[in-house]
Parts: sequence; C-alpha cells; structure tokens
Amino acid sequence: MEISTEAKLEPFLQWLQVNKVELRGCKIKYSDESKGFGIFSSNEFSDGVLLVVPLDLAITPMRVLQDPLIGPECRAMFEDGEVDDRFLMILFLTVERLRKNSSWKPYLDMLPTTFGNPLWFTDDELLELKGTTLYRATELQKQNLLTLYDDKVKDLVKKLLVLDGDSESEVSFEDFLWANSIFWTRALNIPLPHSYVFPQNQEDLNKYDSINNSAELSNDHNSRGELINGLNDINLKAAATWEVDGTGLITGVPFSMYLLSVERSSFHSEKEISISYGNKGNEELLYLYGFVIDNNPDDYLMIHYPAEAIHSIPLSDSKALLLEEQKAQLRCLLPKSLLEHGFFAAGHPKDGNNDNKLEVDRISSFSWSGQRRMPSYLNKLVFPENFLTALRTIAMQEDEISKVSSLLEELVGSGGERQPSDAEVRAAVWETCGDSGALQLLVDLLQAK
Repeated sequence: MEISTEAKLEPFLQWLQVNKVELRGCKIKYSDESKGFGIFSSNEFSDGVLLVVPLDLAITPMRVLQDPLIGPECRAMFEDGEVDDRFLMILFLTVERLRKNSSWKPYLDMLPTTFGNPLWFTDDELLELKGTTLYRATELQKQNLLTLYDDKVKDLVKKLLVLDGDSESEVSFEDFLWANSIFWTRALNIPLPHSYVFPQNQEDLNKYDSINNSAELSNDHNSRGELINGLNDINLKAAATWEVDGTGLITGVPFSMYLLSVERSSFHSEKEISISYGNKGNEELLYLYGFVIDNNPDDYLMIHYPAEAIHSIPLSDSKALLLEEQKAQLRCLLPKSLLEHGFFAAGHPKDGNNDNKLEVDRISSFSWSGQRRMPSYLNKLVFPENFLTALRTIAMQEDEISKVSSLLEELVGSGGERQPSDAEVRAAVWETCGDSGALQLLVDLLQAK
C-alpha cells in the first residue's frame, strides 16, 4: 500500500531526530509535484550552518561491508575485485528496499520511486532519442545493468532476503534499476577524516576490526560515492554547500557533515535551499538526472556521424581508408553558445595551432596546389577541422576519390615508394572537393539532430 505524500514526512522527521540529525536553520516541507520535498531556510540560524548530519548516517562501502547481513556475503567479492564500492552501495539499497523491517524505511519512503532519465523511458519514448549518442549510451548502459543483475545481483539479493527470514519477497530488475538511479542522482564525494576511517582508541579499533583492509575503501580518504541520508531533498541551483567537520569545532558534532549557506547575508526565511549539479550540458543532465534546463548556458551540442553508417554508403572501403589516413574525427562537441551566429564565430576569427596547420595543409606548395581558391571563412568556422575533414571525405563522389588518388601519386610515386602523410592526404582531399559537400552533410546532420 503506497504511503501518501503527507504521511511520509512525520516518520522521516522522527527518524532524523533519533539519528541525531539537527535541523538548525532550516525545515523540510513539500515543495511541489515536480520536486517533491525540499529544504527551506528559517530564521533560526546566525552562523550559516543550516543542517548537521552525523557521518554514521552515511551509506558508505565501509558501512556495507560491516553490515551483519550483507557484509559477510560481499567481503570476499570486494577483496577479489569482483565488485566495486559503487556496487556495494547499490546492492545495499536494493536489499533495504525489499526488507520488510528495514531501519532505513523512513528515509527510503521519502525517495522517488521512478526517474526521468532515459533508463526509465518506455520503448516509444526511447525511440525519440534514436540517432543521438544518448540513445546508444542508454542502450549500452541498460544492457550492462541487465547483465550485472542476472549475473550477480538477482540470486545474491534472494539469498540475503532468505537469510533475513524473508522467503516471500521477490526481487526484480526494477528494484536494482531504482537503486542504481538513487545512487547516481544522490551520491556525494566525501573527504572522510583520517581519524574516522582509521579510529585510534581500542573500542573503535574493535568496532572496525572486521575490515582489516579498510584503506582500500578510500583514495586519500575521499570516498567515490557516499549517500548522506536526509540530504536528498535539496534541489538545483547552488545556495548552499556541504562541508565535513571532523573535530566538531564548527558544529559541535565530531565526525559530521553540515550544510553551509553561501548567501548568509541575504538568505530569506522560507527560501528553498539548493545545491548545484555542476556545469553540465542538457544531454548529461538528462542522462544522469532525468531533467534538462531551458537556455542552459553550459549546454553542448554533440554532432556525430555514426561509424557504423559508413559501411552503408557508396565506396565505403575507400572512404574509411581516407578517414584513417587523415586522422579525421567523426564527432565534435561544441558549446551551443558558439552557434548563436550560425556556422561562424562572432568577433575575431579563430586562432590557434590547429587553424594555422589547416591553412598550411591547404596551401602547401605541391604542383597541384592553389587551383582551388581559399574561402573567406577559412578561420571563422566554429567546427573543428578534423571533423570537417571527415565530412569532406564521407561526401566524396567516385570521380573525386579517383582524383585524390592521382594527386597523391604525383607526390609519392605510382610505385608507392612512401606513404603520404595525413597533411598531404588532407590537402589532396581539400583541393579536389572543397567544402560544398561537407557543409551540406553538416546541415543534414544538424537537421536530423
């Protein structure tokens, strides 16, 4: 039976209190249907510390390996390198979601049950992405997750549930997919204090004695993914940052994390607090988190000619060889802001070693050079030359391939005394084809995207 939105909050607040989480300058309340619950500022703070969470409430690889149910089953796999730290935490979330009497239930009930990233798309929705790099990445990722679920997760979770006294619950791929999404949308990199990873007193040493190789769980004590529970209601656009207080000098709570306001002088009561996902384009945001931002200033455009499509075009073998000889690239990644003025950069022409090399390549003093007039846009196109090189080659006609071969024979001899350089091949392709076919193919790719 699904718990109503309002009914989830009170048990969660009680759970936070029992686990010594301190809401000092904030409160948790429902934001809206798209965001769920959020954290909002209050008038009750003066030092900028909004929230304090003990590190013991973090789901970490160490916690999973110490878990009396999961640890014994996973320790050998982890030490042998069969699974990594991310797997441990995703497995933990999968199991705790299915356990009937999980101590994490108030927290887990607050989390979303579905996500907007492409892994959760229906078949029809996923078809909308066909032809993009995101479509292929999603297909590969889902297949990898299915393989991991079938090979390692399914039977292991069933075994753990039976050991826990539950022989009735059934695990599904959706449970594992949910746990994977929870991890990737909520995990944080935490610089764990050395004294927390390696406790010094005898009581703590006994506590951690079951994991003799705990150093392997962190790299310079920076966890590669930890879930700090109670923090997950924070939404986009940074107004606060997370900090670690190992000694308790700042918060009065040793081994804790605290949410620090970055707007101490202008924080208004009842303002929703948010953290930043970083400078990410919409494709990455959709793939990882399931949302996009209108007019995203960090958005990038990936233009890609699929390598597998080359095999279906005329003269594919000859063109594939030319692409290899020219060291051409079949994709490019550009900030969308560069395209505000079309194909050409605003202001000054592009400069840099690559463009100078391009000009030298095109006007090299071969016997056949200079018959094609250099274009006025030579150093203004925003697209990388290595990508345009690929498009010129793909768009070539049969007679143009023959002409390129003839031009190169003049340089290296009909007997093939030496191999032409990549610069010589590029120059021959340019002299033969120009940019007409490449620019038309570029327009086609942009329209398809």
